[in-house]
Amino acid sequence: MRLRHLALAAALAALPALAAAQQKTLRIAMTASDVPTTNGMPNNGSEGMRFLGFPVFEPLVDWDLSRADRPADIRPGLAESWAQDPADGRTWRFALRGGVAFHDGTPFNADAVIWNLDRFYRNDSPQFDAAGAALARGRVSILSGYRKVDDRTVELSTSRPISYLPHLLTWILFTSPQSFASAGNDWGKVAAAGAAGTGPFRISRFVPRQSAELARNDAYWNPDRRPKLDRVLLLPIPEANSRLAALRSGQVDWIEVPPPDGIPSLKAGGFQVVTNSYPHVWPWIFAAGKAGSPVADVRVRQALNYCIDRDGMLALLNGTAEPSVGFYKADDPLFGTPENRYRLDAAKGKALLAAAGWTAQKPLRIKVGISTSGSGQMLPLPMNEFLQQSLKENCGVDVAFEVVEWNTLLAGLRAEPGAPQWLGADALNISLISSDPSQMARWFLSSNATPVGSNAGHWKDTGFDAAFAAVETERDPAKIAAALRQAHERLVDGAPWLYIVHDLNPRAMSRRVKGFVSAQSWYQDLTRVDLQ
Repeated sequence: MRLRHLALAAALAALPALAAAQQKTLRIAMTASDVPTTNGMPNNGSEGMRFLGFPVFEPLVDWDLSRADRPADIRPGLAESWAQDPADGRTWRFALRGGVAFHDGTPFNADAVIWNLDRFYRNDSPQFDAAGAALARGRVSILSGYRKVDDRTVELSTSRPISYLPHLLTWILFTSPQSFASAGNDWGKVAAAGAAGTGPFRISRFVPRQSAELARNDAYWNPDRRPKLDRVLLLPIPEANSRLAALRSGQVDWIEVPPPDGIPSLKAGGFQVVTNSYPHVWPWIFAAGKAGSPVADVRVRQALNYCIDRDGMLALLNGTAEPSVGFYKADDPLFGTPENRYRLDAAKGKALLAAAGWTAQKPLRIKVGISTSGSGQMLPLPMNEFLQQSLKENCGVDVAFEVVEWNTLLAGLRAEPGAPQWLGADALNISLISSDPSQMARWFLSSNATPVGSNAGHWKDTGFDAAFAAVETERDPAKIAAALRQAHERLVDGAPWLYIVHDLNPRAMSRRVKGFVSAQSWYQDLTRVDLQ
C-alpha cells in the first residue's frame, strides 16, 4: 500500500509541468484501485467505460448525455441509423457513419466493424482478445452472427428476437485494427501504448497503476463535440478520504464519490458538489440458484429485505442516495404493484425467517463478498458494516464478509454461484445499472445465467421469463411497458437481490470546473467541461 501511495505522489508531483505548458488539464480522481485497461475494452466496470471507454472509443449506438433533467437515452453513434428486419426480428441492419477516422488516421468502415466483432466473438481470429471477449460476451451474449453488406452497412443477427439490441450495443467499442498490427499483434502491447479509437479524446500517455492521460482529438468527426479541454489526467485513488484530501489541497480538480461526512465542509469551502438521480442500484446479489445456500429460499430473501433500515442508511450517506425497494425506483411508472413493499418490518422479517427454519435458537448465518472500492460501489466498507449491524439488531442475522479488491469481486459477476470466484459467499455486493430493459435481461433472465450471461445469482423465475419474452418480441411500446411492469413485479416478490439504495451519483469539483452537465446516467460527457 505504501508503494501505491508513493506512486500516486510521484504522479501528482509531475502535474506542475503540465500546468507550466499553459494547457487546460482536468485532473480526475477515480474510485478505481487501478487505471482501467487502455486497449479499447476497459475493465473496472462502468467507471472504466466512463473514463477510458466512451471518451476515447465509440460504439455503433451511443448515449445522449447532453441533459440533466431526464434519464439518458440512446442516440446514433458510429452508426447513423438502424432497423430491425420486419420479417425476421433476429436481424438488424446498421448504416455506418461516413468520414470517420481512428486516431491513427485509418478509416472506420464495415471492415473495421467486422474485425472488432471477430476480436470478441471468434476464438480462432488472429486478433482474438480473451479478456475483452469475456466482457463483451457477458454483456452482449445474444449476438449470434454478423456480416458486411457493403463498406457502409453491416448486418447483425441475434439468437432470438430482442427489441433492445441497440441498447446492448452501447457496450461494444471499436478500436483501430492498425493499433493491433503496430503493437506486434499483442493486446498487452496495445494497452501499454494506448489503443486508437474514434472518440473526442485520444490516449496520450499511460503509466501502469498510476495514471492515464487523454488529449483532445482535434480531428474528431463531430465538430459540435470537440473538447474544450486540452487534456484529462485520470488518477486511481480508491480511498475516499484520500480523494477528498487531494481535492482540498488542489492536487486534483474533480473527485468521484466524496465521503458523505465531508460534503458540508466542501460546500462551505466553495467546492461544487453535484448530485442527480440516475439508473443505479446498490444491492446484494443473492446466490439464489446455489444449492445448499439459505438464500435459495425466497422466504429468506424476502425476510432480509424487511430486516434492513434503509432510512438509517440514507442518514449515513448524508442525502446522497434514495431508498431502493426494487430494481426500479418506487415512483417509476414501470415499478408495478408487487405483493411486497419492502420497508423495515422486523416482525415480518422474523416471521418469514421462522417459516424458513431460522429462529433465535437457530440463527441465520450468511457470507457476503464485498470490495474496498470500485465503480459505483459508493462507500462499500461503512455501508456494509451498517447492513451487518442492521440485520443483527433487527432480525438476529449473522453476516460475515469476504473483503476483496474490486476486480476480484467483478470476477464473481461472470462466474457461477458455486465457483471459486464467488468466494464461497451467499451474496455479492456489486452495484449495477438499471437504465433500460437490456439491463434487466442481463441480470435476471434465466437464459443469461453465468457464465453465458450476467445473471450471476442464477435466479430463475418462470413468471419473469414469460413476461420478458413479451418485452423482447412486442413492437407496441404500450405492450412492452405493460410486460415490463409485470416483469418488475416478479423481481420485487422474487427478491433475487437485497434492495438497499439507489445512488445519487455524487461528485465534487473545484470552482474552476465549468460546463459540466450531470447526466442521469452512469456515463458523463467530458467534451462540455471547461476549466477557468
